[in-house]
Amino acid sequence: MPISAEREDTEQYLKTLTTDLETGKLTEIQQLLQALTPAEIADLIEALKPKDRLVIWRMLPADIAGEVLVELHEEVRAGLIQAIEKTDAENLVEAAEALDPDDLADIVEDLPETIRDRVVQALSRHDRSRLERVLTYPEDTAGSLMRTDTITVRPDVTLDVVLRYLRQRGELPDLTDALYVVDKDDKLIGILPISLLLTSDPGKTVRELMLTDVEAIPADLPASDVAMLFEHHDWVSAPVVDAEGRLVGRITVDDVVDVIRDEAEHTIMSSAGLSEETDMFAPVKESAKKRAVWLGVNLVTAFLAAWVIGLFEDTIQKEVALAVLMPIVASMGGIAGTQTQTLVIRALALKQIGMANVWTLLTKEIAIGLVNGAIWAVVVGIIAAIWFQAVHIGLLIAAAMVINLLCAAFAGVTIPLLLHKLGIDPALAGGVVLTTVTDVVGFMAFLGLATWWLF
Repeated sequence: MPISAEREDTEQYLKTLTTDLETGKLTEIQQLLQALTPAEIADLIEALKPKDRLVIWRMLPADIAGEVLVELHEEVRAGLIQAIEKTDAENLVEAAEALDPDDLADIVEDLPETIRDRVVQALSRHDRSRLERVLTYPEDTAGSLMRTDTITVRPDVTLDVVLRYLRQRGELPDLTDALYVVDKDDKLIGILPISLLLTSDPGKTVRELMLTDVEAIPADLPASDVAMLFEHHDWVSAPVVDAEGRLVGRITVDDVVDVIRDEAEHTIMSSAGLSEETDMFAPVKESAKKRAVWLGVNLVTAFLAAWVIGLFEDTIQKEVALAVLMPIVASMGGIAGTQTQTLVIRALALKQIGMANVWTLLTKEIAIGLVNGAIWAVVVGIIAAIWFQAVHIGLLIAAAMVINLLCAAFAGVTIPLLLHKLGIDPALAGGVVLTTVTDVVGFMAFLGLATWWLF
């Protein structure tokens, strides 16, 4: 199905679901939910008001309800779990118990302690070990992403033995494209692709056919680096090993898609000072509190720009046209700087920028700033001169435009690099810093040149 058609279907589902909730058509809602995947249901739940979310969740079978919880954003999931605990604790236990240990690891920390203990105690020893293994790794690492449902074989057995083992097992874990070959210490020594297993002579041994040039993923590798490896190698799945080279799990492409989506959401939301886990229907008090901090930071930078303007009060009083035109200089610098900064933040995320090429990028961006500055300086200068019937006004704003666009190019490259070096997320803080720089430099250049001319 084309993406546009799927988006239209989602919008229609939401409209239908909202209407049915208002009119109490529970049977129609049940039929709609049965036709959707857990991820689609999660998207719809996030688009509903909190009281309606609980109604929908109660209508889901336990196995589907647990998968829906996994798909929800953290803030939405935490709020829903809190609401469920008050009225439907048993159903929450059933939903959690129906999850695979690897999926349970994603939500177990969000569960109330009493429910968490009941769920963990209900697990078999094997499943509890799988859960504990995933939980030992920090969030957003390969270890926290991995599944522990690996199928391992020894190198000295024949393919016929492996095939009989798989038939006896009955089913393969999702997205299994290879079996992992390990030694007696569970250290990874190769992989046996399913394609080779099915098309080769059953009398051959695993050692004869296994691939040994395997790039295993360290369990402590950041999730963003895992996504990059999958992109570069077009993997369906990949083995995860600990510091000693022992196989501890595998990562599949569907987990990586989630990482890519989360990173995209993080970039978009961070530019506004918000978390990618933000619930759009969170309580007003909670939402206002979170946003107030960022608004306060922005207010400080706004006062800084206002202070700079205040330094040239006499100049502005003498030439009122300056007050009319100075936002143009700051705005053009802000846009130009944002373009450069976005390019650099993307390059940082993809690890495409470093000491080897940063100088080339900086000189290129400054050249672009100079070219665009000159072009638009002429345009704005002519318009300003005609508008206010004053050639000197046109010359002043043209010169300030060139200065600010050059500064914007320099700041757009250096600010995200500096923030990254300091361990600060450039996507979160870069916009405010850049805007402050371009505003201050723009006002200073324009009003400073005007002061020099007029006095």
